[in-house]
Amino acid sequence: MDSSGVTASETIRIAVNGRFRVHRLTGMERYAYEITSRLKGKLREIRPEKALKGPKGHLWEQCYLPAAASGSLLWSPNNTGPVLTRRQVCTIHDIIPIDHPEWFSKPFAAWYRWLLPTLTRSVQHVIAVSEFTRSRVIEAFGLTPEKVSVVHNGIGPEFTPRTEEEIDQVRARLGLPPNPYVLCVGSIEPRKNLPRLLDAWRQVRQRCPDLQLVVTGLNKGGSNVFRAVNIDKIPSGVFFTGYVEDSDLPALYSGATIFVYPSVYEGFGLPPVEAMGCGTPVVTSEGTSLSEIVGNAAVLANPNDTDSIADAILRLAASDSLRADLRRAGFARAQRFNWDDATTQTWRILSREAEQS
Repeated sequence: MDSSGVTASETIRIAVNGRFRVHRLTGMERYAYEITSRLKGKLREIRPEKALKGPKGHLWEQCYLPAAASGSLLWSPNNTGPVLTRRQVCTIHDIIPIDHPEWFSKPFAAWYRWLLPTLTRSVQHVIAVSEFTRSRVIEAFGLTPEKVSVVHNGIGPEFTPRTEEEIDQVRARLGLPPNPYVLCVGSIEPRKNLPRLLDAWRQVRQRCPDLQLVVTGLNKGGSNVFRAVNIDKIPSGVFFTGYVEDSDLPALYSGATIFVYPSVYEGFGLPPVEAMGCGTPVVTSEGTSLSEIVGNAAVLANPNDTDSIADAILRLAASDSLRADLRRAGFARAQRFNWDDATTQTWRILSREAEQS
């Protein structure tokens, strides 16, 4: 028996929707990769031969996948799946296109406004990655509470405090200035709230002129990037790293004085947990899933209030003792979230639903 609780002799009777394999490894894809890798040999993975974006991807999923998964329970780990396959467990990470369609293109929002309620009502069981997501799925789609189980995301063992030597190597490789820095990890999406963070940074910079804001995950200085998130002018003391390799993230987290994540909507929110695992004190947003995930181990701010974000950063920057307290509390909190536990819980659900179908 392995860490998933699966014996090697069990018959593979569960298929997995492997569409995530042909996409870039971001939050949802990371979840699918981590769990399926721990269930290697226990699932029959069905994947496209090449990347299929937009309508072609949906066509593969809705038309080819059901026939290919015939005879098995299908697990769809990434918010989508074939709506006519009832013998299916679907993992829902968030319902952002339902709650905030204005953040997406009209065709994208329209597709998911149809797909998400139709899919969750038709499948055998739903896994949600947080209590917040579970409550939204039940409320928005009229599901019975018994149909939706919570399995939290995890972080890998690589997210632990790193040595000064490792931190210095990553700083040099990224060309970071020598100043102490506040770190933000985020993609180019309205919900990541970069414009308000930059507005808040102007206040922080006035009080802490030596402190640098390092933003990773965005292209360096690209005008298209800033137009996409409605930013006209970058304040002083902000450094954009561009894309950072996964292997560099633990040291980047570990070297930060503070990690800030002012997202206005998360279904789970991996970066704050990764930062806490590396021993970095965290400022993040109250509401959605984030307050649930970080508990009392972070300073919470109102993500819609620039002053609140600035005050939270300044409060933490000004107090060595508070940062020390949050390092201890955050490190302990992060231990609750690991991929081995998530895999074990997921397999129990899949096995149960396979027996019932």
